Amino acid sequence: MVRILSCALTESPCVDALAGSDATLAPRPRVARDSPLDGARRFRFNSLMRFLPLCSLLTLASCPLLTAQPPQPPYETRAEHDPNGIGKFYMGREIAHVMGHQASGWLERPERETEERTDLLVDAMQIKPGEILADIGAGSGYFSWRMAKVTGPGGKVFAVDIQQEMLDLLQRNMARREVKNVVSALGTTSDPKLPPASVDTMLMVDVYHEFDQPFEMLSAMVKALKKGGRIVLVEFRAEDPAVNIKRVHKMSEAQAKTEFELFPELRWEKTISVLPQQHILIFRKS
Repeated sequence: MVRILSCALTESPCVDALAGSDATLAPRPRVARDSPLDGARRFRFNSLMRFLPLCSLLTLASCPLLTAQPPQPPYETRAEHDPNGIGKFYMGREIAHVMGHQASGWLERPERETEERTDLLVDAMQIKPGEILADIGAGSGYFSWRMAKVTGPGGKVFAVDIQQEMLDLLQRNMARREVKNVVSALGTTSDPKLPPASVDTMLMVDVYHEFDQPFEMLSAMVKALKKGGRIVLVEFRAEDPAVNIKRVHKMSEAQAKTEFELFPELRWEKTISVLPQQHILIFRKS
């Protein structure tokens, strides 16, 4: 008689695949709660197991794994939090308040190139002529026109922002500079609203830490990225106490890798350390 296995999730995964087997399962070792990397692995495992239906040995091979509904991202809300954050946490990191369009002058301050060496960032991206680029959280377009200049008339830059006021300012800046290959795109907090598989390189400069739905936003970005395309993440270094930026507006390299590791299509390629205060992390879509 064929013994039916219950695949309902417990602390031990359902792995007994032989009819009539008396094999017993060793308890799965506990994972340290304070490890962000282990937390990412546990999240992926739980996301997989949560949607396993009850399966018999006869139907195990045909069980749909993730067709029921998408996994839920690991968000939590805390009453006690940094006043510069929104009280919403993602994988242990508090999400920062978004910089409003009223502060757009800070993006265009004359000393920015000297302070942040933005010229080195554009060079480090190694943009090829004709590339299709996306400036996610483009703001006033500080990097949009610089990237447009490098990719040339054969390329294009999607300048994405969630504030129409920022895009209005960006369009005025592009007109003033006579830049023709920047296309503004009004996104949402969960979707940049870009065509599927349309972008070679996406740039995020000091904006990812402000996404209040980072899991959903990055999911949509991955879909809009071409196979072999890159995401270039630039954030102020949380590891460096000399970086005089509010804590919730900085990210460590380890935290960024942990969050991006949730997406199996992305792999960390390299970290570039040419900027005085920020790190540049390159992730590529396989």
